[in-house]
Amino acid sequence: MKLRCSNTAMTVLGGLLLCTTLAPMAQAAEGGPTARPAKANLYIQGLHHGEQVTSPLKVGFGLSGMGVAPAGIEAANTGHHHLLIDVDQLPDLSQPLPANDQVKHFGKGQTEVLIELSPGPHTLQLVLGDHLHRPHSQPLMSKPITIVVVE
Repeated sequence: MKLRCSNTAMTVLGGLLLCTTLAPMAQAAEGGPTARPAKANLYIQGLHHGEQVTSPLKVGFGLSGMGVAPAGIEAANTGHHHLLIDVDQLPDLSQPLPANDQVKHFGKGQTEVLIELSPGPHTLQLVLGDHLHRPHSQPLMSKPITIVVVE
C-alpha cells in the first residue's frame, strides 16, 4: 500500500500510518487569535446564579451567534467550550487555555457535561476557544455564576 501526503506530516498511531494536515496549524501559528462576531453570546444553561443543587449536576453550554466545532477544526464563526470552575483569576486570554482541574476542555464539540462537585459554593464560567484552544481576539465568555452544592 502506498500512502502519499502532500503538505502533511505522517504519523504512526497504533500501527496505522496517518496523514495529518499541517497547513491550518502553520497558518494559525503565524496569525493571532480568531475573530468572532460582535453579537455572539455565551451562557450557562440549566443553572442560575445562587441556585442550590446536588451533585452530580448537568451544566449546559449555551451559544448564539456562532457555531460549535471541535478543537483542531478551523471554521469561521465557530469555537468549542471551556468550563472554568472556581477560578479566582482568569487565565491569560491571549494564550491557549490550560487544561487542568479548574479549566475543563470540551474539544469534541460537547454542549453539556455532567460534573461532580463537592458540597459548598462553586463559581462556573464558560470561555469559548478557537480551533487551537485560544480565546477569540475579543474573548467570548459567559457571566460567572455561583451555585451551592448541598449534600
